[in-house]
Amino acid sequence: MHTIDINCDLGEGETAQDCARDARIMPFISRCNIACGGHAGNATTMALSLQNARAAGIAVGAHPGYPDRENFGRVSLALPRQALLASLREQVQTLQKHAAREGVTLTHIKLHGALYNDAEANDGLADDLVQLIAQEFPDLKILALANAAMEKAAQKYRLPVLREGFMDRRYQNDHQLAPRAVAGAVIREFDQCLTQVLALTRGEPFASIGDELLKFSVDSICLHGDNPQAEVIARKLHTELSRAGIRIC
Repeated sequence: MHTIDINCDLGEGETAQDCARDARIMPFISRCNIACGGHAGNATTMALSLQNARAAGIAVGAHPGYPDRENFGRVSLALPRQALLASLREQVQTLQKHAAREGVTLTHIKLHGALYNDAEANDGLADDLVQLIAQEFPDLKILALANAAMEKAAQKYRLPVLREGFMDRRYQNDHQLAPRAVAGAVIREFDQCLTQVLALTRGEPFASIGDELLKFSVDSICLHGDNPQAEVIARKLHTELSRAGIRIC
């Protein structure tokens, strides 16, 4: 039987009601990445998200990003490198403190939004970020885009890495994600998303946005929690993977 990890970015709202919505997704995934005050998240959402994840029995990680709540961390910031590293350190430590109070052990780190994309496209930035993790949070795995810069840097510093794939994004011929601005880069039909998930899980060929066949496997699939239909998609994905003999774990 094949197995696959499904991860979802959660705790990105502001209220207990937002966390209740997130909690309805948790039974259908195996890992969540909790916003820790940079692009989103506050003391209430961090505490409730940790409690809900503990109750659901799923893995919990930190989801730091550019400290830019106004743009939800989706805009690249030209911060001095040391200021950026200090912010990431503070974000992860903040979630760790909440986790300790809730009796939860963090397992991983996944960068958010523009910082995720910037790190995967910039070897120097990726190296600095992974070096910080190696020094400050060596027990945390790095959840990073398969075949890109963060994975390479994690290997350099001998840190465990979870290779991430995307169900709703087309890949370029070089195995990198096609930019969202490119026509067809976002997959909107669930059946097409499922086809890509099955291929990434099984290591089977699938079509790039340039209609070439790609073949690689991943450890974890991203399900976007900020999609208004995230709960519906999570339920459908769980059902279809079970029918295909694939266990989410």
